[in-house]
Amino acid sequence: MEIRSVEELIKSFIDILLAEKGYSANTARAYRNDLQEFFEFVIATSDDDTRSQPQAGLSCPLPELDPLTVRKYLGLLHRRNKKTTIGRKLSALRSFFRHLLKQGIIESNPTDMILTPTQDHPIPRYLVVDEIFRLLDSIQTDDLPGLRNRAIFETFYSCGLRVSEVAGLNVFAVDHSNGMVRVLGKGSKERIVPIGKKALEAITAYRRRLETEADVPVESDGPMFLNKYQGRLSSRSIARILDKLVRACSLMVPVSPHVLRHTFATHMLDAGADLRAVQELLGHKSLSTTQKYTHVSIDRLMATYDKAHPRK
Repeated sequence: MEIRSVEELIKSFIDILLAEKGYSANTARAYRNDLQEFFEFVIATSDDDTRSQPQAGLSCPLPELDPLTVRKYLGLLHRRNKKTTIGRKLSALRSFFRHLLKQGIIESNPTDMILTPTQDHPIPRYLVVDEIFRLLDSIQTDDLPGLRNRAIFETFYSCGLRVSEVAGLNVFAVDHSNGMVRVLGKGSKERIVPIGKKALEAITAYRRRLETEADVPVESDGPMFLNKYQGRLSSRSIARILDKLVRACSLMVPVSPHVLRHTFATHMLDAGADLRAVQELLGHKSLSTTQKYTHVSIDRLMATYDKAHPRK
């Protein structure tokens, strides 16, 4: 069998994730970084002469690995990483070694007997209704950037989208007549979610001003939210804009784009929305991912119990 380098094996695996598994570029990049970090550790700490080889580094052949090597690596991670990060890195290793096993490159998976670290389940941070209203109403709409920003964050709260989904939104993805948005989520999976009147009004106002000031036709497709160069606004730029808005309206809690998504989910459940419906709206693959939002709705749960249970 042809001897392939670690670098080549990682590249082949990442190509499969992108082409066949439908993983996003961000997820594939995270997997690549995690695998490179692991093998850099293995090569740097190896007791044999791997380090002295002319092609040392990731260009060397795959080293022999056993569960003890993986445990040593995880022990190092425990000193400086959260359990969620360690779990993600271990998941990347498991997937990679399963791939190598399937290809006949290795005879056993060194991660088979290693348990995933018990995860903490912190309550998601979210804004109460008064806080999210205060944030949205504080966005000035007397110029084009202000109209754009109002449209962006009204859409966030109305639809519960990820920041990458908002950044990736196209004009024709929004169905104004039916109040629906076509969203391209993780793994290029498409879903349809409702969008509220406030968000639609904000989008319409922004696109009309964009046509007047920047000669971008309202009815032309392309990126929904544009930067000053009329290119697609990036996820990072959206996060920076939000940070400025939060400071300007003096909210005393850290707010990220994902906090707005948590806020949407929490308020939906507080208002009595079905958990599975919220799962569909958020685009969660697993119901357990959505269930974490029920922890912040305990007041509603207790009120329902007190009202309904015959023997309190």
